Amino acid sequence: MTNANLETQLLEGTGLTRRPIAIAFLDAPPGGIEKFRGSEPSSCSFWRIAAEGPFYTVPADHYNCPVGSYTHNTPLPESRGQELTQILSFMGEIGYVQMEEIPEVFQLSKTPAVILYAPLGDCPVEPSAVLFAGPPARVMLLIEAAIRAKTIAKLPLLARPTCMAIPAAISHGVVASAGCIGNRVYTGIGEGELYVAVPGSALKQLAEAIPTVSTANSMLTDYHQSRRAQLSTR
Repeated sequence: MTNANLETQLLEGTGLTRRPIAIAFLDAPPGGIEKFRGSEPSSCSFWRIAAEGPFYTVPADHYNCPVGSYTHNTPLPESRGQELTQILSFMGEIGYVQMEEIPEVFQLSKTPAVILYAPLGDCPVEPSAVLFAGPPARVMLLIEAAIRAKTIAKLPLLARPTCMAIPAAISHGVVASAGCIGNRVYTGIGEGELYVAVPGSALKQLAEAIPTVSTANSMLTDYHQSRRAQLSTR
């Protein structure tokens, strides 16, 4: 099943309207894909841009985001090494995080030489992880499919930072994330949307489980609507 087939099946089965974003951590630039040109304030900004088409980044493209550099295991250069401490100190001072939470933030196991971003259907390689975003009722179907496919992570709903959902999915399986305020500003995701991060290795199982889950939910919608009509008294 190609990446284009997987995207079609997953979107049709869930009713999600945003194209899923594939992310691949590579050792060398992919052939035929252009390098990102410009500057962005965060690593998750590349998720927004990827909706327009494939490109790749190198570690230096992520240095403006100390938190994203940490989750992507991309150490800042010595001249900027203090920036992570500064932003974490600021977040701690305003009550956004507590310092004991920091060791629990997921991180890639090794530094990638290149990061490829693309809509799933346009991704030329097997992705390391794929990000889905949408309203809870649509995201619910992905989570139920992951449970059926036995690819769900044994983790709670993730929160800040949103980008840690990527290494969490790669290491543990399908995860859901409530997002964080920085991500919502940089990506423009809606207030009523959540994320699901899927390891690339689990995409096929997820796509195979989606039709059953979607059909079952449609049947259960009729079932519960009938019961509500029959049993509700007010």
